[in-house]
Amino acid sequence: MNYPYVAQFRQSLVEWFEEEKRDLPWRHTKDPYKIWVSEVMLQQTRVDTVIPYYNRFMESFPTLELLAEAPQEYLLKHWEGLGYYSRARNLQAGVREVLENYGGIVPDNRHEISKLKGVGPYTAGAILSIAYNKPEHAVDGNVMRVLSRVLNIHDDIALPKTKKIFEAAVDELIDPDNPSSFNQGLMELGALICSPTSPKCLLCPVREYCTAFHEGQPEELPVKSKKVKMKHISFDVFVCEDDHGRLLLEQRPSQGLLANMWQFPMVEHNENSFEQFAQQYEVEPQETQDILTFKHVFSHLTWHINAHYMKSKTCKKGEWLTREQISLLPMPVPMLKIWQAIK
Repeated sequence: MNYPYVAQFRQSLVEWFEEEKRDLPWRHTKDPYKIWVSEVMLQQTRVDTVIPYYNRFMESFPTLELLAEAPQEYLLKHWEGLGYYSRARNLQAGVREVLENYGGIVPDNRHEISKLKGVGPYTAGAILSIAYNKPEHAVDGNVMRVLSRVLNIHDDIALPKTKKIFEAAVDELIDPDNPSSFNQGLMELGALICSPTSPKCLLCPVREYCTAFHEGQPEELPVKSKKVKMKHISFDVFVCEDDHGRLLLEQRPSQGLLANMWQFPMVEHNENSFEQFAQQYEVEPQETQDILTFKHVFSHLTWHINAHYMKSKTCKKGEWLTREQISLLPMPVPMLKIWQAIK
């Protein structure tokens, strides 16, 4: 890469970050475990959403050891509402590997840290640069957007192989004396200034060195092919209550979407949903009524949910639980929405 303004670019970016950076709780520590937690939470989740979760998580699991020992249900309860629950399970598995294989010390090199469960190239680089101040690339969507504009890169960022181009670019550009502020500066710039649409170029500390700004077309970059088509599925969810005020719940399988989370029984919607549910769970519905209808969007999947309430005395599958018991269980957001409606 032949980029003539490397020194000026580094200096402008680092100085801007150190003056303008947001006051975020994980920026008050160099503990690699705490930075690891923050980076996992921030994957595909907005900063404002993460802050209260991070603070609560750190109160309950301030050390690697406490997270490693936690029952999975207790861990998932802390993650409840954040989504992408495999992140929490992988984090706990990775933490256990650190205790078993590295004496409780998070590795300080890419080769070893990349072996940990759930630690990909971005998370590895973020921990190494922020916690250990190592000049390692940490390329996410924000970084690719910024550098595609600065360096005029037209490769499709939706293709996995393209990330290698940006990782190589960061390896050349990164400030060897201050890699932490450099990497965080790129991320912060993408989050606050160099936005996907209508970038605030006049506020940008590195606009003098940005090819797309000088060409007057920053919005045209990065190049990104269209996402996978969204899949839609409709479900009927059944809230059954017995004569003792207990509700019928079941735990999802240990693999796949929302693994191990708890839910009210649900069947894919069809004209015989009620009969199918009654037969499958061997319940004898008495009075029934509709609760609410809504949709919940995952990354490539949308659930369309019709929730129904009914009284019943018997059931074959699931567990009858009190409201107090249910309040302690981890439930996915669609079920929490129904739970709030009936509480």
